[in-house]
Amino acid sequence: MAIPLNPQYVMDKEKNPKAVILTIDEWNRIVEALEELDDIRAYDAAKTGEQEAIPFE
Repeated sequence: MAIPLNPQYVMDKEKNPKAVILTIDEWNRIVEALEELDDIRAYDAAKTGEQEAIPFE
């Protein structure tokens, strides 16, 4: 899932990038994507690990 971004870069005197400016909407989309990725990784880890079955009773 590609997130379209329009970053603006803050440069130092030697034209080296030092920071990035994003819109709040872009930032929120990045955070949502990272949270989703974290959920997927947790699911994958839980699925591959050996776990004791717990009955519903």
